[in-house]
Amino acid sequence: MAREEFHRLRREILIPVHGEVLELGIGTGLNLAHYQKTVTALHAVDPALLLPKTIAARSVDLAFPLHIERGTAEALPYADRPFDYVVSTWTLCTIPDPVPALQEVRRVLKPGGRFLFLEHGRSDDRKIAAWQDRLNPIQNVIGCGCNLNRQIDRLIAQAGLHITQLDRFTMKDVPRLGGEMYRGAAIGAG
Repeated sequence: MAREEFHRLRREILIPVHGEVLELGIGTGLNLAHYQKTVTALHAVDPALLLPKTIAARSVDLAFPLHIERGTAEALPYADRPFDYVVSTWTLCTIPDPVPALQEVRRVLKPGGRFLFLEHGRSDDRKIAAWQDRLNPIQNVIGCGCNLNRQIDRLIAQAGLHITQLDRFTMKDVPRLGGEMYRGAAIGAG
């Protein structure tokens, strides 16, 4: 996930991000280089703090403070409505209960705050989707909980978020089974 195409997509989705930001699943910190100086603080939550030295090295030149909490997206350790943006890149596939996690996203967004997502998921092509369904149990084991066949837009809507932008595309140089992408923005509904 460190290839140039992944970096290009990360860079593009993070351009508008500013203010107080929460990232779901910081992993090894691959998004860190792409946040703008308009971010005032970056908070991150992850169930496993992977390679803390790598994250420390990637965060050394940040223009804003980074606060990482160990925890799950289904129970975010934050008060209601502190964040201007919540960001999820290639994370919703591995969250065990994505709808409660997305309900938490809705809870922690400020009024007018935005949820930005860049995720792989279920194909619109029935044949590809059928293969995703067949291979998902294997992928779930070898991919550390990754699901190939989640309908990201439906999960977001089920959580009470309103999608304001959605781009569907196939990532180049990635097999369609894992390269069917959902990129967009959502806001808290009602």
